[in-house]
Amino acid sequence: MKFRIAAFLLLVLALASAQPRPNVLLLCIDDLRPELKCFGVDYIHSPNIDKLASTGRSFRRHYVQAPTCGASRFALLTGRYGGASNNALFDRAKAIAAKPDSVPPSMPAWFRQHGYTTVSVGKVSHHPGGRGGPDWDDAAQPEMPHSWDRHLLPAGKWQHPRGAMHGLAHGEIRVNPSKMDLFQSAPGEDSIYPDGLIVNEALEQLDQLTSDSSKPFFLAVGIIRPHLPFGAPARYMEHYRDAQLPETPHPKKPEGKTTWHGSGEFMRYNRWNRNPNDDPAFAIEVRKHYAACVSYADALVGRVLAKLKAVGADRNTVVVLWGDHGWHLGEHAIWGKHALFEESLRSPLIVSYPGIASPGGFTKSVVETVDVFPTLCDLVQLPKPAFVQGVSLLPILKDAHASGHPAIAYQSKARTIRDETHRLIAHVNGHIELYDHTTPAGETRNVASENPERVKRLIGVLNEKLKR
Repeated sequence: MKFRIAAFLLLVLALASAQPRPNVLLLCIDDLRPELKCFGVDYIHSPNIDKLASTGRSFRRHYVQAPTCGASRFALLTGRYGGASNNALFDRAKAIAAKPDSVPPSMPAWFRQHGYTTVSVGKVSHHPGGRGGPDWDDAAQPEMPHSWDRHLLPAGKWQHPRGAMHGLAHGEIRVNPSKMDLFQSAPGEDSIYPDGLIVNEALEQLDQLTSDSSKPFFLAVGIIRPHLPFGAPARYMEHYRDAQLPETPHPKKPEGKTTWHGSGEFMRYNRWNRNPNDDPAFAIEVRKHYAACVSYADALVGRVLAKLKAVGADRNTVVVLWGDHGWHLGEHAIWGKHALFEESLRSPLIVSYPGIASPGGFTKSVVETVDVFPTLCDLVQLPKPAFVQGVSLLPILKDAHASGHPAIAYQSKARTIRDETHRLIAHVNGHIELYDHTTPAGETRNVASENPERVKRLIGVLNEKLKR
């Protein structure tokens, strides 16, 4: 009897002292290239993201699965390679409706199944707020079924999520892109642009989530800027009024067959009859307004992290900051994403949590977006599902010098693989591009014909990864 009582008391003490399962805060930032001070870009003002990096691990060679929002977010939120279009998640939703048991759960659904309260605010999946319909607000058309306890987008003056997605100051929404300015810097508070309302809602959600300590939370916050059009409160532009920007590397349109495009999304806005490809002064203006949007997004990240600390949740929360893809600012004469060059596919990834080894260190190991799902499972001690196609980054979080692995990406007409030294792009018509990143030429000189064995090996690895 005494043994049973002692055992019972030990069990009670163990349960009372057990650390609650960590929370997850996922910060998704749209169109954010790795143009941050903590990623080595000195002229960018990004103190809040830099501070986050100083407490965690920065992945300087993180690559997304697709150079477009919807397909890239599919990979993040499912841990799987998938469709190449912005409809990838909606196509998945249709498959769930037709045959629910045939589709593996999403990352938030997996956490929800394991006792987490899951909430998304802003642009986490492709549509801000995670719904379909003409104005992206139809609750009967969830983009990610069974995933979120709450998925929210406060539209305010912008009327609906579709309006917020491409909104400028004070409720201006995009109707005809040619009538909407490419960039803007309006005076006012953060809330004069849609992201200010998104972050206000995120702060309220943190209050709600931490008021119930019986369940851990998985909170995803999606910030729209620096997505086009480049609009940010004027005070963020002040960092760049007199800034000296470095020259754009490799600014010429590439020769031969590539995934180059004419920057259609960018060019359809009102550009005051100017083209940055032949107007250097205008190119600098565009780059400065993009930078102002980055600083605006950084300030919003800072507000979320400050709130996390104010409610005491920072002591038991894994924070992930992720950019959904890169963005060309004139490299290869492209202004936008949608290509399979380095600039479209490399984006920031930062992981921070209490007790991380060597906080503030960065790694140059090659990793990819599908790795986030299994990594988070490891960090909060959830079982890793067999269906994920990424690998856990825990070894690199413990040792920044640990090895990475090749990263793949795709679009409708080509696929690509990036290893430590080379990028190979395989077009569906059989054309091959191979670029050597150990040379100054980088992705301007196709060396495929000179390296047949490397081409064969990389195509084999690419095909094998896509088979899984």
